[in-house]
This record gives sequence, C-alpha cells and structure tokens, in this order.
Amino acid sequence: MSMEQVAQDLAEEADSCTQMAAGGYADLLRRAAADVRAGGPCGTLLKEYAGTPTSGVLPLRLLGGVHALVLAGRAPELAHYYPSAGGACRPGDEDARWAAFRAVVEAEPATLRGWLRRPPQTNEVGRASLLITGLLYATSHLGDLPVRLVELGTSAGLNLRADRFRVEAPGFAWGPVDSPVRLPDAWRDAVPDWLPTAGAAYPELTVVERIGCDPNPLDPADPDDVLALRAYVWPEHTARAARLAGALELAGQVPATVVTAGAADFLAGIEPRPGTLTVVWHSVMQQYVPAEEWARVDAELERLAGADAPVAYLAFEPYPERDLTRSPRCRLLARLGDGPTRILAEGHPHGLPAWLR
Repeated sequence: MSMEQVAQDLAEEADSCTQMAAGGYADLLRRAAADVRAGGPCGTLLKEYAGTPTSGVLPLRLLGGVHALVLAGRAPELAHYYPSAGGACRPGDEDARWAAFRAVVEAEPATLRGWLRRPPQTNEVGRASLLITGLLYATSHLGDLPVRLVELGTSAGLNLRADRFRVEAPGFAWGPVDSPVRLPDAWRDAVPDWLPTAGAAYPELTVVERIGCDPNPLDPADPDDVLALRAYVWPEHTARAARLAGALELAGQVPATVVTAGAADFLAGIEPRPGTLTVVWHSVMQQYVPAEEWARVDAELERLAGADAPVAYLAFEPYPERDLTRSPRCRLLARLGDGPTRILAEGHPHGLPAWLR
C-alpha cells in the first residue's frame, strides 16, 4: 500500500464518519489525509504501516489512539474540542481542533504506534436492542425455557447482559425499569406487530448461562481495557458513551464468561441441552472473520440447528454489499432450529434505531 492509498483510506473513512453522524471525525480525517500527502506528522507516523490492508481499519486505529490520550488526560488542548472529555467544537474552531490533533500525533508517536498495531474493538451496547428483539422472537416461538446466551465475537461480553437492559419505543418497553442501560427510541417507526405481545408474555427471562468468545477479549474490570472500549466510541457520540458506562456498571453485577478463542473453535465445543434454549448470536463481527473460518462456523451452526434440543441463531450484520450511496444499515436474521432464516428487521449499525423492512 502506497502513502497515497493511506491518504485515500483516511478520506474514505471520513465519508463513512459523515454518514454515521460524526462530522468532527470526518473533518479530522480529511485533514489527516492532506497531512499524509504533505509529509506531515500523520504521514511520518503512518508510513511504517503503509502495508496494512484496508481491512486493518488504520484510520480507526489512529482515531482510537488519539482519543485514548484525550480520555487519559494526556492531550488537554485537544480535549477542549472533544465532547467525550467535556469539550465542544463550535463553528470556527475546526482549524484549532486540527492543530491540536496534529500536535498530539507529533508528540505521542510511541503510544500511537501501539494503538496502530491493535485491531479496533468496540462493544456496541445499542445493538442489544436488536438482539433482544430476536431473543423475544425465539422465546415466543420456542416457549418459556431457561436461556443460554452464547455470543461470537463478544469483545468484553457486555451484550451477554442484554436481558438486563431497558429497551423503549412508542408502544413497547421491555427490561428492568431501573437498568443502568437504557435504549430509548429503539424503533424509528412502528415496532413489529408481534413484539409488544411477546414482551408482555415474557417480561423477564431466566438466563442460566452467559458465555462468549473473542480472539482478543477485553475485561470490563480492567482499566486499560475499559479505556480501549471508551476510546473507540467516537467523541461526538455521547449517548453511546453513556450506554457503555451503564453496561460496564452492569458487568460488575452480572457474571459472564468470555474465552479466548475463534468463533469456529468455540462453537465446536457448544452442545445444546434438553429443556434449555441455547441462543447463539453475534453482531457486526462477521466481517473480521476470515472466509475459511466462517465456513467452519456455518458448519457448526448447521450441526446445532439439527440438535434435538431447542436452538436459536440470531445475527445482526451489515448487508453483504456495501453501497456508499445509501445510509449504512444492518439486518437482523433469525433461525429457529433447522427452520428457515427470516429477516426480522433492519437497523443502524450502532443498533439504534431499528425499523421494519
């Protein structure tokens, strides 16, 4: 990859940030692209990573590293413009914000190199709204059984506590009213006709096991891992940051197990249990799994689907095609046992809001 390709990747990610309501990051990335082309500090820092494939998400690694420095109090000038640190960027502040960002890149190359070597990792709590929708769909069809939540690519395991979150939309509310995680305005328009009925029939679920896997799991009790989770939430998205804070609080109250493993190897060790509903789910992680490994995941899912015990499979993932002329969106898929796969809803990649197809 040439330095021009690095600059183009920064510019393309800027377009994605614009689509995802992160105009501040979009502005910084466009300026970083120009800085790379001019041989500035961004170019100097990223030069040794010019061979990283686009799938390495180098722009997000850079942004996450700088944001971590802001959150750690090591970039006070830039913090003045980051809402996540109590700052704000008002019209006319863009040049000053860029100067502060560029100064951090120039002053902290050693720290930022560490972030450039690690994959971006979030634990997007808003996606739990769609996962809960799928969970209620499965329960309403398969019965009121004890639930095993099994998550692929679970990061820090925060969404393994999804049944303890509060989801709200006009005509629908589900979950503990005192939950520290609130997912308001979960649906853009009307909720599915069946959802209020399912929520009323199953106001609370009995979850007997919460287990997930990740090649590089994060520990919600480890300060460094918490900083990483916070750093990858874009500074303008303060509502996302609040949801993350609530989920981290809940993680300290509700135990879950996250093992270090790839999705295929992990699933190979999962066996359905009679009298228990095993729910395998994942959200916006499939794109990070090599195709040959995902073929093994598919084989394991087929094995589970044919089991004698109840099994549900839920996936909230982007459309296979990437159409940059449309707003980013994902779709919620559900499969009960060896039945057909159904599309239950579509949603924003961060989970809120969802809508009917």
